[in-house]
Amino acid sequence: MTGFREAVVDLDAIAANVRHLRAQVGTPHTMVVVKANGYGHGAVPAATAALVGGADWLGVADIAEALELRAAGIDAPILAWLHAPEPDFAAAVAANVDLGLSSTRQLRQATDAARSAGRVASVHLKLDTGLSRNGVPEPDWATVFALAAEAERDGRLRVCGIFSHLSNASPADDAEAIARFERGLAAAADAGLAPELTHLAATAAALRVPEARYTMVRLGIGAYGLSPFDDATSADLGLVPAMTLQGQLASVRRVPEGTGVSYDYTWRADSDTSLALVPFGYADGIPRQASGRAEVALDSGCHPAVGRIAMDQFVVNLGGTPAAVGDRVVVFGDPATGVPSATDWANAASTINYDIVTGIGNRVTRRYTGGAAGC
Repeated sequence: MTGFREAVVDLDAIAANVRHLRAQVGTPHTMVVVKANGYGHGAVPAATAALVGGADWLGVADIAEALELRAAGIDAPILAWLHAPEPDFAAAVAANVDLGLSSTRQLRQATDAARSAGRVASVHLKLDTGLSRNGVPEPDWATVFALAAEAERDGRLRVCGIFSHLSNASPADDAEAIARFERGLAAAADAGLAPELTHLAATAAALRVPEARYTMVRLGIGAYGLSPFDDATSADLGLVPAMTLQGQLASVRRVPEGTGVSYDYTWRADSDTSLALVPFGYADGIPRQASGRAEVALDSGCHPAVGRIAMDQFVVNLGGTPAAVGDRVVVFGDPATGVPSATDWANAASTINYDIVTGIGNRVTRRYTGGAAGC
């Protein structure tokens, strides 16, 4: 039975996507990123499915996200890398959460937290290799590496990894970033650091930039079955989209030619037609920018959204196709089943598929299917 608003997440698809990507990449270690509530799919279920698929690390942005996984009983290694000015590193260290550190300040804070807790902090040093976001700038590498080596000798800190991120701007830009990363690894070795893990590639680079794979890749969007590329679909990559956003039609009505639809009457019926009301809006993550440019699927096929997408609802034009209140409507899912994809909606809104799935709101119920759901 289809719910009024629900995102159905196939956990077996996540596990299979991870398994498939691991076979393609072949690195000794695989991290699956479950930040932002598992890219909208649900962090704990997605993490569980990723581990079933063979991931041996999990990645999150915030410490709170890591602690949520620990509270759910997940004991796999977790890395958290984006921190407040006064982070709760003590809680992370106590929960065996690895810390991604991007500055001398964070390094000192992690060392102090480990000292206070009487434990060893496991850290990954993040280097800025060109994105100009978080990450240690190259002029600071020597200082950070020296401090980290000193903390290792004092027994308060262990540098488990060194990592960075590619821009995917161009092959030349990525090659330059890889060269910078190599300089960073060499400088770290000169300082006496010997991390087990070196990781640079997310899904896109993991698939197309073999020299960026190192000892671990971080799988994000690909684990959820979506393509990071403009020139390749999920099916092209052997991936299955894990989320189907679906609901029930809230209203169906017949209207005459000239009838206006939704705010500002940006669309008027050019002939007598039937309209159906879909109970999703921009409060649920449906982008208003896609107004009049996207489609949904009913059992009868795909039908265009017309008029402005509102906060809670939008309208589709059925033409002469019969439909009834309560009929199942699929906003997006696996296009191999004949429904629109998250990428289709992204294209309609001039954005990316990451934006679509991570934006699905809290009042949309998540329902989980597949054997991995019980693991």
